[in-house]
Amino acid sequence: MRLNKTYLTLTLLLFLIEACIAIFLKTGFIRHTVGDFLVVILIYCFFKSFLNINSIKLAVAVFLFALCIELLQLLNILKLLNMEHNKTAILLLGSTFQVSDLVAYALGLILIVAIENKRPVWFKKPDRSS
Repeated sequence: MRLNKTYLTLTLLLFLIEACIAIFLKTGFIRHTVGDFLVVILIYCFFKSFLNINSIKLAVAVFLFALCIELLQLLNILKLLNMEHNKTAILLLGSTFQVSDLVAYALGLILIVAIENKRPVWFKKPDRSS
């Protein structure tokens, strides 16, 4: 485990963008679709900040996590937990299931894997595991 400052910087930048979206945009395409697209990239970058892990394996893990969150929304977990009016819970877990969210998650992770496989050699950290 080693700190990767590039991914940490990306994580912080994406977090700030997501926070601005959450604070200033209450509805619309950017709030609902771009926010979902970016959140999986944020989660991916967060884990890459600390873990030297294969990009495809991490992308699949992040997608499965996002899928679990969407399934919890489908099950109306906030209502089951009597938290349907808790703003923090709604912000973190979301409140409605939408197939378009899954598409946004998939597209975000496809983009990040494509970038990971095409980035220049100077950006890549040497693999010291061999």
